[in-house]
Amino acid sequence: MEAYTYLLINFLTIVICFIFSFHKKIKFNRHFGAFIVAALIVAVPFIAWDVWFTAHGVWWFNDRYLLGVRIFGLPIEEILFFICIPFSCVFTYYCLTKFYDLSWKRSATSIFAIIVMALCFVMGVLSWGMIYPVVTFFMTAATFFYLFFIAKARWLGEASTVYAVLLIGFFLVNGVLTGTGLEEAVVNYNPKDFWGIRVLTVPFEDAIYGFSMFLWNIYFFNLFRRVEDKIK
Repeated sequence: MEAYTYLLINFLTIVICFIFSFHKKIKFNRHFGAFIVAALIVAVPFIAWDVWFTAHGVWWFNDRYLLGVRIFGLPIEEILFFICIPFSCVFTYYCLTKFYDLSWKRSATSIFAIIVMALCFVMGVLSWGMIYPVVTFFMTAATFFYLFFIAKARWLGEASTVYAVLLIGFFLVNGVLTGTGLEEAVVNYNPKDFWGIRVLTVPFEDAIYGFSMFLWNIYFFNLFRRVEDKIK
């Protein structure tokens, strides 16, 4: 049964959200198409990043908790991660913004975006020599720069609020993957390639990495959802 651990984590992450997608007051199922296209677009660069980091030993996976099927050197469960996790995150964003007004004032969004960009840039510089935080912090700074200054994403503030809520589930799921409650971690990290600061067993960088992946999924989901609405 241990071999199904990572697969089970993916399943438990998505199953409840999937079931409630068909609820008559939610009807997220009407946007499955927009989600799938968005998730696949975002998954490509993140999986490429994952493949490169795995190949260079920045992190690796414990076969004890895997089925043993690999694609481009990644466990099939890791590939599914880039669909299952975004689904539950986008679903949560859709529900919370549908039933609650989480919008920020433009001034608050501006201040927040500038602070995040500045902090990520500084932390990227301070992390020089450690590949995981360097790539993560600079990518997050670039993500905020594009979404705020180029895409003019008005939802950036509300998405950040939703991500703050999602961090509870994030640390639970990633906690199990990084060893919380297990004899060994499913995902292991090279101590030379990250700060070593952990929340429970989760590397601090993972939360920043997850933030960027979440924002890109929301960006493309909103983009393709608008296209769907125009067609309908």
